[in-house]
Amino acid sequence: MPTHIVIPTDGSELSAKAATYGIDLAKKLGAKVTTVTVTAPAAAILLGEGVLLSDPESYEANAAKNARQTLDAIMSIAAAAGVPCEGVDCRDDQPWHGILETARTKGADLVVIASHGRRGLARLMIGSQTQRVVSHSDIPVLIYRATE
Repeated sequence: MPTHIVIPTDGSELSAKAATYGIDLAKKLGAKVTTVTVTAPAAAILLGEGVLLSDPESYEANAAKNARQTLDAIMSIAAAAGVPCEGVDCRDDQPWHGILETARTKGADLVVIASHGRRGLARLMIGSQTQRVVSHSDIPVLIYRATE
């Protein structure tokens, strides 16, 4: 039985639904939750393909503020459910890597992550962080699939 669940969030409605599901699961299992949001660090953007930031310090400050708001929303859901929850603001240029690194360092034994369930060309064009988490994880991953 899982005792520590990591729930990634990007602030979207879908990730909030997945978080609510993960928090409900944690409550039933008596598990704790760590919610994580991953943002590319300014250095990764500066070194990216032709993208330049005119003010890296401002970018970092805004990224931290947005991350805190995103995490606070999920932490509020957990608090209302009576589930212990920690928020992690991770900087990594690959979201899947930041999610799994957080799970590893926090000692999580389950990741609950959202997926749009795109197929075909849409999946190839957009890519899938969820797929990368699944394919690189050494702990179980539960995928919350969109029902749109």
